[in-house]
Amino acid sequence: MQYLDLSTLFSLDVLLAIIVGTFVGLFIGALPGLGSQIAIILLLPFTFTMDPLVSILLLLAAYQGAEYGGSISSIVLGIPGTPSAIVTVFDGATLARQGKSGEALGYSLTASLIGGLVGGLALLFLTRPMAKFALNFSDPEFFLIGILGLLAVSALSSKDFVKSMIFAVLGLLVGTIGMDMFTGLARFTFGRPELMSGVNLVPVLVGMFAFTELFKMIDEDMTKKFVVDKKNVRIRLPRTNLGSLLKFSGLGSLIGTGIGIFPGLGGGTSSWFSYVLAKKISKKPETFGKGNPEGIMAPESANNATVGGALMPMPTLGIPGASSIAILLGVFIIHGIQPGPALFTKEPALVSGLLWGFLLTSIAMFVLGLFVTGFFSRMLTLPLYWLVPVLLVLSLLGVYASKGMFFEIWLSFIFGVFCYLVRDLDFSFPAFVLAFVLSPIIEESFRRSLMLSNGSYAIFVQRPYSLAILAIIAIILAIYVYRKLRRNESPKEVIDEQKPA
Repeated sequence: MQYLDLSTLFSLDVLLAIIVGTFVGLFIGALPGLGSQIAIILLLPFTFTMDPLVSILLLLAAYQGAEYGGSISSIVLGIPGTPSAIVTVFDGATLARQGKSGEALGYSLTASLIGGLVGGLALLFLTRPMAKFALNFSDPEFFLIGILGLLAVSALSSKDFVKSMIFAVLGLLVGTIGMDMFTGLARFTFGRPELMSGVNLVPVLVGMFAFTELFKMIDEDMTKKFVVDKKNVRIRLPRTNLGSLLKFSGLGSLIGTGIGIFPGLGGGTSSWFSYVLAKKISKKPETFGKGNPEGIMAPESANNATVGGALMPMPTLGIPGASSIAILLGVFIIHGIQPGPALFTKEPALVSGLLWGFLLTSIAMFVLGLFVTGFFSRMLTLPLYWLVPVLLVLSLLGVYASKGMFFEIWLSFIFGVFCYLVRDLDFSFPAFVLAFVLSPIIEESFRRSLMLSNGSYAIFVQRPYSLAILAIIAIILAIYVYRKLRRNESPKEVIDEQKPA
């Protein structure tokens, strides 16, 4: 079995990819309302001609950078740059208003490094055992795992389960467009030869995330710009109470890694959970929300550790743990590589490079963060009429470069307009993306299972692994029903409390 020569990670193309990806991730993450998905999507077209390892590390570096970058605007402006940085606003922005922006940014950067390294180490040591266990799975299990991922995203990470499932079904349907993998017949192509090979991932992602966000910006005040205190944004690394702060970073890192493994939960969930738990074990819980560094270290460690956790199921099971990881899964497929347990025997050098290279992306985020955080903080004063055209041109170029066809631009525009119109209706865009990416895997595993069993659905309940996955699905549905019932009971409880005795 051929493993990666680690010196390959220090080649010029790999290091340059990590640096560029980190820089773009920091830049996009620092801009309020954008985030890791936009950073990855803008870089995606550049990966088509790259070596698979270089392209994956480029996008992973952008993901890591954006997770820390989101804390820059959270602290300096009090506006979260990414959903997972919402919790950082509580203590980070408060500390900044006390004239300590640089200290708050230092806490965030240090915590992000620790979280990234812990997530990377977990990825390095746990991924191979998980892959060996996954070798026991066959088509029925992979079908059920796909369904499990969709249910987890729809039930646990969104406000409305029914609407999320509607978008998941739409994603599955769009994923069936093109040539039938078993019969070779064209499906839902409407006579367009451009759709014979299926809907391209790039216009879907650019339309759904980049164009939707740009349309939203255009709909707002284009002269809008933020006010930044430019005097105190120079980053200052923590030098006191390191033992206590490292304890809270370790807590957030473990929580983030564990939660990241479960599809659909993501950095937002891990940040909230780690913040609440940190407050419970803190010696000064009353200072949370008033500029306590512990309230920055715990969630910021968690959201970067979540990246490593969310990446773990992708090479082992072929199931992405987050929508941003779903884009990385698409890059594997674009390069003709199918993630799953067999990947470790077919592409051992690629897997080793991915696992070790992830640690480098965390180090690059820390080093670049030291130098560019102050600059990006000041850059937030740029008005939207400068920012929107640049992002729009980059998005259009990226879509056209994916296949060199104007049809792709029109397709992305259609997705963008549609998603912009429904963006406030609680439909889950991550559920659509995950379903779209998993659609071929789910369909192929389902149909092949029925072929093996001569059409009998009993094949999905005959093996202990299938039964275990079905049990997890039942637990997720039970959690959703419990949460739903509690939400329905809440108004009644409030009314009862307000009744006179």
